[in-house]
Amino acid sequence: MPADSSAETWYEIVVRALKANEVKLVTYVPDNVLAPLIRLVHDDPFFTVICPAREEEAVGIAAGAYMAGMRGIVLMQTSGFATLPNVLASLLSPYRIPVPMMISERGAVGDFQLGQAMVCRTMRPVLTALGIPHFAIERHEDVEFVVDKMISQAYATQEPAALILSPLLTKRPPVSAIAR
Repeated sequence: MPADSSAETWYEIVVRALKANEVKLVTYVPDNVLAPLIRLVHDDPFFTVICPAREEEAVGIAAGAYMAGMRGIVLMQTSGFATLPNVLASLLSPYRIPVPMMISERGAVGDFQLGQAMVCRTMRPVLTALGIPHFAIERHEDVEFVVDKMISQAYATQEPAALILSPLLTKRPPVSAIAR
């Protein structure tokens, strides 16, 4: 791993952390914020990438892959998370299936879509009520540590986890890009 990750984008750091944790399956529902990450994993033969129609399907695919011995992650946006409480409460949590979820946070910090804002206000309370560890990444310098540790924790404890990508991270260029 490079000593200075400030020259990398947040999504390049995420790819490196996924590889370091042997996460080979990426399931996702398309999202503009996650698009650069999705492009990178599609272009990398290390990953098996599947784009189902809905977030519940993405979680089911990742859960099945785990039961077959493959580690996966689910990528989605906040509004897609709203479809997941049932699958989280009836499949992942009770059967201790470690599925990391990476959620691009919508409905916060200048987002004027009411539907996004309402789901954003309920996402963390739902995760807390289900006992699912979650952490919002706001700063570029925290991406590597948080992604690596949350994924390794999910697999060590055999429980799902949520990595929330704040617009404070995804809407800003890294400091090194500003200095160029």
